[in-house]
Amino acid sequence: MLLTIDVGNTNIVLGLYSGRELVGDWRMRTDARITADELALTMRGLLGPHADAITGISALSTVPAVLRELRVMLSRYYAELPKIVIEPGVRTGVPLLVDNPKEVGADRLVNTLAAHHLHPRTACVVVDFGTSTNVDAISAKGEFLGGAFAPGIEISVDALAARAAALRKVELVPPRSVIGKNTVECLQSGILYGFAGQVDGLVKRIERELSPGGTEPVAVIATGGLAPLVLEESETITEHVPDLTLLGLRLVYERNHRV
Repeated sequence: MLLTIDVGNTNIVLGLYSGRELVGDWRMRTDARITADELALTMRGLLGPHADAITGISALSTVPAVLRELRVMLSRYYAELPKIVIEPGVRTGVPLLVDNPKEVGADRLVNTLAAHHLHPRTACVVVDFGTSTNVDAISAKGEFLGGAFAPGIEISVDALAARAAALRKVELVPPRSVIGKNTVECLQSGILYGFAGQVDGLVKRIERELSPGGTEPVAVIATGGLAPLVLEESETITEHVPDLTLLGLRLVYERNHRV
């Protein structure tokens, strides 16, 4: 079985593949102070009986401190297994048509590969709802063209609660109407519909550049832990692929190791 590890700024997501089938996935909170030993112990606890069935590992980290410990963990606890950590120089097959390819995060790389795998002849936009909201453009040839960053939903909610004395964190569910009748509903409306409008605005502008005149279809894929909050309110997202990054990790592993 292939273990895929996606270390993000907020969560670490584990995925276990049997061939091409994702048979299980788990989430744990990212802690920049975690040690290699703690990481190995926590992962083993989550994987349970599957822990001894791992035959290969594909991993990435967007958190430098955790990346160091991830490498130590892999060399200490999984030294005998074939493995790959996504970083500059790793063969992904994704052309990077940007000013500085080394700036492109590993998560954006594997998301690009996965999106093109799902839509091999169609331009794509990937909207990754995480700590930040990333909106990335991918050509019909699978080229990474760049994108846009915006503050993530949770960051914005935390900042609003911290800077406005009369406001507080609220449950992120749709209010009765867009016009809020109380403070909680006003916050819920601004957050949910505001972020949906932000994403739709960015996606529509990117679509105009990917397909001038709207002559070619564009697939808009949502992923990331916070995507379900916005899916029902967005007018542009065409599909939800929660395991997009894990799929990309599997594809990169297959490109670099015979399976």
